[in-house]
Amino acid sequence: MAYEQLAKDILAGVGGKENINSVVHCTTRQGLAIEPSEGTLYAPADGHVALVFPTGHAIGLNTTAGAEVLIHIGMDTVNLEGKGFETLVEKGQEVKAGDPLVKFDLEAIKAAGYEATTPVIITNSKNYHQVKVLATGQVTVGQALLDLE
Repeated sequence: MAYEQLAKDILAGVGGKENINSVVHCTTRQGLAIEPSEGTLYAPADGHVALVFPTGHAIGLNTTAGAEVLIHIGMDTVNLEGKGFETLVEKGQEVKAGDPLVKFDLEAIKAAGYEATTPVIITNSKNYHQVKVLATGQVTVGQALLDLE
């Protein structure tokens, strides 16, 4: 795969089972979700950290290719008020694909009664002709997940 192609791809930032049915699609946002099998979120592309929620449960990235990516660890996990989340980056920080962003306690999330399903949303998907899902089923960190055309 040529670098130009790879630069458009969003890689899996967490390993687990891809679950496209868990993401709410609307006319302005597209993406998918992963049921994580491990407790570290990695950068899905080169870029800079645009947003870090104070509770550590969500990160926004602006990729060098122009994509705006929001990754939300778990469903309603904002209610955990940061318990079980350790943010490893700061807003404005430059990151490379594969850099660790957040450590999270997968078992604590589930024990508190929350789903760990982790949506990966392209918040500026309206800027692309198509957001194509490249991976289904079990995915590994660093695997090509989405292609932005």
